[in-house]
Amino acid sequence: MTINLFDDASWMSLRPLTFTRPVADLRIGILTIAEKWARYLNADFGFYTQDYLSIKFAPKPNADLFINGAVCPDESLIEAISGLKAGEALHKNDIVVAYISDQHDPEAVKLLKQIEYPGDFTRIVYPEHIFGNNPAEIRKDFKLLTEGRSSAKLSSTNQLLGDDIFMEEGAKAECCVFNSTYGPIYIGKNAEVWEGSLIRGSFALCENSSIKMGSKIYSGTTIGPNSRAGGEINNAVIWGNSAKGHEGYLGNSVMGEWCNIGADTNNSNLKNNYAEVKLYDYEDRKMRNTSLQFCGLIMADHAKAGINTMFNTGSVVGVGANVFGAGFPPNHIADFSWGGAAGFDTYKLHKMFETTGKVFARKDVAFDEAEKNILTKVFELTESYRRF
Repeated sequence: MTINLFDDASWMSLRPLTFTRPVADLRIGILTIAEKWARYLNADFGFYTQDYLSIKFAPKPNADLFINGAVCPDESLIEAISGLKAGEALHKNDIVVAYISDQHDPEAVKLLKQIEYPGDFTRIVYPEHIFGNNPAEIRKDFKLLTEGRSSAKLSSTNQLLGDDIFMEEGAKAECCVFNSTYGPIYIGKNAEVWEGSLIRGSFALCENSSIKMGSKIYSGTTIGPNSRAGGEINNAVIWGNSAKGHEGYLGNSVMGEWCNIGADTNNSNLKNNYAEVKLYDYEDRKMRNTSLQFCGLIMADHAKAGINTMFNTGSVVGVGANVFGAGFPPNHIADFSWGGAAGFDTYKLHKMFETTGKVFARKDVAFDEAEKNILTKVFELTESYRRF
């Protein structure tokens, strides 16, 4: 079976996180949204997204099932979609969930037979929805990935509270405390939790990633593949190929790919006056009320922060930004910015490419023309946000 996942209007409201990817490539829980659908449906997948992203995230030919990439699957949705026939579209109010057709055409979908979905589902519309829905998505993904399987053996040097923990092949942990009474704990293939770490579920450590010694990890946290994390982390999602390897607090936050946070960097996730937190909105170019009391840092792909960086409550850091220096930087740091509280300049694209090439090389990944073309386009798209 082959499916294509399409972007809806949430691609706009999820910026800057989606400047470099389709919505369905967002990681929430253990898997990306696309990976979730693929496992539920035993399907290969492609994407219908922005033209400039299609050089990396291309659609699959000969697919007739199209699914909204902002919608997270569950068993009820799978049952409803599996019952669709050619020429039918599943929707909830004004949201198109899925349809069967010989082509992807948002306007033509209106002409299909409309089937109203009676239930509720999780749809990712704003960045804070990622960490907000992460605990529930970890639980769903944990069941999806582990049901009917046996965990690898966990060393007896660890202390366990509860037994809802799953270790993939090659996963290691010694002298740690795992508390799964609040939610499941998933340790991916060849991942490692170093000595003295305290882990409270729900928690996911994806393949080839590590938690450093003495870390304190709280519920609702995901560390994506090929990453390193340490210090204190609470209800945060790190997508992959990123590092928060030192002391410092990260809470109610999202970190993209190829990011790095320096030692003793912290984010605030609660305002001193306990007021609701606002986040910068790229479409309206102003602050948007999240209605949340706890909301920390939203950091897009390729962003970096130097040691002792202090992020205010509700900070948004754009693609490729490089933040450093004393004091609190502004709540919105534009894409491809270079600087901090003392002021910013444009991070020249060729300079950013030099750094990115070195970062990719450390992971044995090629910084190819497709990646460069995407970043070049994002640099152009975000020019008007850089008013220094």
